[in-house]
Amino acid sequence: MVDVIVGVIVAVAVVGALLLMSAARVVRQYERGLIFRLGRLRPGIKEPGFTMIVPGVDRMQKVNLQVVTLPVPAQEGITRDNVTVRVDAVVYFKVVHPADAIIRVEDYRFAVSQMAQTSLRSIIGKSELDDLLSNREKLNQGLELMIDSPAVEWGVTVDRVEIKDVSLPETMKRSMARQAEAQRDRRARVINADAELEASKKLAQAAEQMSETPSALQLRLLQTVASVATEKNSTLVLPFPVELLRFLETPHDGAAAHDGDGGPKGPSRETPRQPVPEVTLPPEAAVPEGPAPGAISPDDVGASGDGTDDFAAPAPEEEDLARRRSRR
Repeated sequence: MVDVIVGVIVAVAVVGALLLMSAARVVRQYERGLIFRLGRLRPGIKEPGFTMIVPGVDRMQKVNLQVVTLPVPAQEGITRDNVTVRVDAVVYFKVVHPADAIIRVEDYRFAVSQMAQTSLRSIIGKSELDDLLSNREKLNQGLELMIDSPAVEWGVTVDRVEIKDVSLPETMKRSMARQAEAQRDRRARVINADAELEASKKLAQAAEQMSETPSALQLRLLQTVASVATEKNSTLVLPFPVELLRFLETPHDGAAAHDGDGGPKGPSRETPRQPVPEVTLPPEAAVPEGPAPGAISPDDVGASGDGTDDFAAPAPEEEDLARRRSRR
C-alpha cells in the first residue's frame, strides 16, 4: 500500500514538473510576447523576462523589435529621359506595434520587401539619370515615404532607405566618359588661356619697367645665362640681340650692286632695273628710204683692195643700250 502511494505521488510530481516546464516561457530583451488563448489575442504584451502560460490553452508568439536590414533585389527600369538602368537598394525598418504586425499582415517582412521593390520601380520611372547618379538623398527620402505610408498600418516603421548601386549600359558608360573627358579638356584649356593672359599682362608690365632702365634688361640676360649654365649642360645658349637683326634688315647707303664688265657685285639683294623708255622720233626726223648721202655701198666695199670693213665703231652709248636690251 505504501509503495502504491509513493508511486502515485511520484507520478503526480512528474506530471506537475512537465506541466510547469510546458507553461514556462522566457522572453528576451529585444522581443515582446503575444498570448493567444483559444485563438483570441489576450490583452497586454508580455515584457522581457520569465512568464507563465496555460499549457494546451495558451499559445505565445514572440515578435522581434530589432531593426531589420532588408536588401531589395536589383530592379530594371526606364528613367524619364529613356535610359535603361538597374537599381538596387536596402531598407531599414523595425516593428513598433507587435499586435498589428502579427494580426494585420500575414508576413510583414515579405510585405515590406514587395512594397520596396514596387516603390523602387516607380521612383526609377519618375526620375532622370542625373538624379539617380548625383541626387540620391532626395530619391532616398521619396522612396522612404512611399514605403512607410502603407507600412504604418502593419505596425512597422521604416527608418531609412538607401540606393546602393545604379548599373548603366556599356554604351551609356562610354558616352558619359567622353562627356567627362571633354569637360575636363575644356576646363584645362580655359585655365591655360587664363594663365597665358595673366602672364602676358605681367610680362608687359615687366617690359615697360625694364624699358625705363636698360641695365635691368642686361642684368636679366646675365641671370638667364647663369641659370642655364648651372644645369650642367655641354651647350651654352646665348640670346641673340634683336637690335642686330633690325640693323641687318635696314638697307645701307653705297651698298647697291655695280653692273658692268668685271665690276664688283653688291649684296645678295638686287636693285630692281628700270625699264628703258622707248624714244619716238617726230615725222620730220624720219630717215628717208635709200642710202643716206655719203654712205658707203656694198659695191664700194667689195671694190676695196684690202677687204676690211670700213664701218665706224659704234658709240659707247649705243653699245651700253644694246647690252641692256640683250639682258632684258
